[in-house]
Amino acid sequence: MKKLISLLLALVMIMGLTACTTKPKDETPAVDTVILKEADDKMLNTYSAIAVNPEAPFVDADGNAVSGVYVNTAGANALIQWLLSEEALKMAGEYGYKEYGEYLFYVLENAPKYTGEIAKATEETKTIRLSTTTSVKDSGLLGYLLPAFEAAYGYKVEVQSAGTGKAIAAAKAGNADLILVHSKSQEETFVNDGFGRVVEGFSAERVSFIYNYFVLCGPSADPAGVKAAASVLDAFKAIADGKHKFISRGDGSGTHTKELALWPESLGITKEADSFKNYTEWYVSANTGMGACLVMAEEMDAYILTDKATFLTFVANKGVMD
Repeated sequence: MKKLISLLLALVMIMGLTACTTKPKDETPAVDTVILKEADDKMLNTYSAIAVNPEAPFVDADGNAVSGVYVNTAGANALIQWLLSEEALKMAGEYGYKEYGEYLFYVLENAPKYTGEIAKATEETKTIRLSTTTSVKDSGLLGYLLPAFEAAYGYKVEVQSAGTGKAIAAAKAGNADLILVHSKSQEETFVNDGFGRVVEGFSAERVSFIYNYFVLCGPSADPAGVKAAASVLDAFKAIADGKHKFISRGDGSGTHTKELALWPESLGITKEADSFKNYTEWYVSANTGMGACLVMAEEMDAYILTDKATFLTFVANKGVMD
């Protein structure tokens, strides 16, 4: 009997030890959304920084003139100069590789380099308002770069993120000191309308310095046959022809602007709601940020255009985006 009791006690101890050392099963489902088309020349995604001109003709959302705007030009100068420094460019180029096994951003070969002095913050200039796109924020790039800048120079960067269109609109209303966005046509309009200025050390208002690629993603089953399409234009045509669910940013962002350029012209899809009113069976205009749109695409087994950096972050987070 004593031997039996000892054996039972030993068995209980072994079972308890196993329960303590065995890792709990991860109940989070794997992300089914995958990259199906990438590295197409039409999917290049370039990011630019532009300092806001304090003498710009500021206007609100209704086009009414806004007065009394204060722009922190010294702070904007410091941040742009640092972003184009050897330190920051190296950090941006290396970001994500250790975690994801591939680079999330690349430094443009012709990106200007800043080697001059960078002013440290004063009580008057320490707060910098940066208006940027959700693609930059959701990728985690700013969360990686900005602490190094703030620690070295004493600034505090307040980040406002939205689609490129809304990010630019915030600057036009006087609510930003600089913008960091990725839509060349909208950036050029911003500059041509007098809202940008040249920062000391550079030759133009629009300073382009990093890039990555947009990627066309969708369910792993790929019912539209996107992966086998000869080009991204053919892939978008296949999605439309088959009326497969597609999630559009729909928010005037750089990603949205790129997407609109990839649909067959015969569809007539533009940023105007009337242009896709006959396609709502499969075309979903979300009017929200990149992370939220990726969550929608996963839930609806839909196709989506996204920047690769945010997509890799989405996968690493197992489909959860803040």
